[in-house]
Amino acid sequence: MHKLFAVAVLSGAAFAAGLNAHDSQAMVNRPLSLNDCIQIALQHNLLLKVEKINPQISRADLKIAYAGWYPNFTTSYNHNFRQQPGNVDEFSRTIPGTSSETDSFFTGINGRLPTGLTYNIQGNVANTFFDSSFIDQNTLQTITVTSENANGNISINMTQPLLRGLMIDQTRLNIKLSKVALEQAELGLIWQIMNTVAQVEQAYFDLIAAEESVKVQEKAVQLAERLLTENRKRVEVGAMAPLDEKQAESQFASRRADLLGAKRSLALSQNALKNLLSDEYLEWQDTRIEVTEVLRVLPIPFSRQDSWHKAMNLRPDLQQNRLNIERNGIIVKFNKNQVLPQLDVIGSFGYSAGGRGIGYDGVFDQFRRQENPTWSVGGRFSIPIGNRVARNNLKIARAQEEQALLRLKQLEQTIMVNVENAVTLAEINLQRVDATRQNREFAEAALEAEQTKLENGKSTSFIVLQLQRDLTQARSGEIQALTEYNRARSQLSLAEGATLQDREISLEVE
Repeated sequence: MHKLFAVAVLSGAAFAAGLNAHDSQAMVNRPLSLNDCIQIALQHNLLLKVEKINPQISRADLKIAYAGWYPNFTTSYNHNFRQQPGNVDEFSRTIPGTSSETDSFFTGINGRLPTGLTYNIQGNVANTFFDSSFIDQNTLQTITVTSENANGNISINMTQPLLRGLMIDQTRLNIKLSKVALEQAELGLIWQIMNTVAQVEQAYFDLIAAEESVKVQEKAVQLAERLLTENRKRVEVGAMAPLDEKQAESQFASRRADLLGAKRSLALSQNALKNLLSDEYLEWQDTRIEVTEVLRVLPIPFSRQDSWHKAMNLRPDLQQNRLNIERNGIIVKFNKNQVLPQLDVIGSFGYSAGGRGIGYDGVFDQFRRQENPTWSVGGRFSIPIGNRVARNNLKIARAQEEQALLRLKQLEQTIMVNVENAVTLAEINLQRVDATRQNREFAEAALEAEQTKLENGKSTSFIVLQLQRDLTQARSGEIQALTEYNRARSQLSLAEGATLQDREISLEVE
């Protein structure tokens, strides 16, 4: 029965080798440091690519807002023909028939200036040919008389608001809000970059931990296999009871299962990091990331006050919310202006030209001589009775500004709590690293001593098995503590908004 079991179960070394052979099938190792992974992610991470588009959209929105100041040019041409038949009056006199053809041209440009002034510059000219036809009673011949008449004018009309629309109007509101939105989009991109870097860091640490965990479980399989082999020899010579062999077999099988679980976690960690690095996952399907770094303990001085100060000054999401305050202040300013009455100065100036018997040349000649000037100046005042729309819009804007202030305060408080939690976690995990290291060293020494006692017949297989499990747990605990400390440092850096500084990454938003 023991022989059948031995045939069915691979040895620890063979079992691990078989797993490695299966894993390495058609796979290519790609050595990558943490900095390598960060650089790849900054170029290919899909969420980051999505976020990079937002500033482009905001810049286009800003250009649209500036379009409110762009002038509008208009030109047109019209040809008109009109004919009226002749007639006879009550004295039997012939009333001649008439026809006319008119060519008219118009051109103009209008727009708004940053002061709120609106302008309209326009010019038009029209030339009409009149044909009058009648029958000469003496000669009975049809006589046609042709005359020409042209006229035109050039003018500029302006309206300058003095109250509503003077300090701010819809165009200036849109421009200011678009500028704030652009800043927020750029800060959102920076915040996403920070989060991506932090995610890559933590995924890289997890991958190192997963590889170390596989090594720990491989060592556990080897220990269990060696004990199983030694116990079988002792059973064969009658120096040990068969029950001890069964216990060793159970331990060996359990360690194999743990190794499989570690292999599964390693595969998941590989895929998690690949997902962060790729915009085409299929390009990574036959690649195994080979980490080139180890989990290290780099103690740093922890200070809640310093971390809070960093977070209040560096966090892009906090700066985004502060821009919300600025945005709401702009809206309040606009709505306060809209409560004011409409008081405008209106003016115009221009020249007219025209007359009987002159054509286009005559009209333009009069323009050149600046004949027939025209001008006007005046004012206009208006206000809606009660002005309820503007007043209630102002109330809404002020309430939204108060909400934004409260949201900012809430975010600041949340950030302070998160920073304090991150500092505490990093401090505790640093202490855990030292404690788990000592635990692992003691477990190694205890197993070695008990193994010697077993070889001398002064211990039992059960105790050795228990100490093997303790050693495996101690090694796994040390790896976990190292991983959690490095993750905690990364999370603290993100909570402070110092991820890019700590990684010496410089950004230039295009």
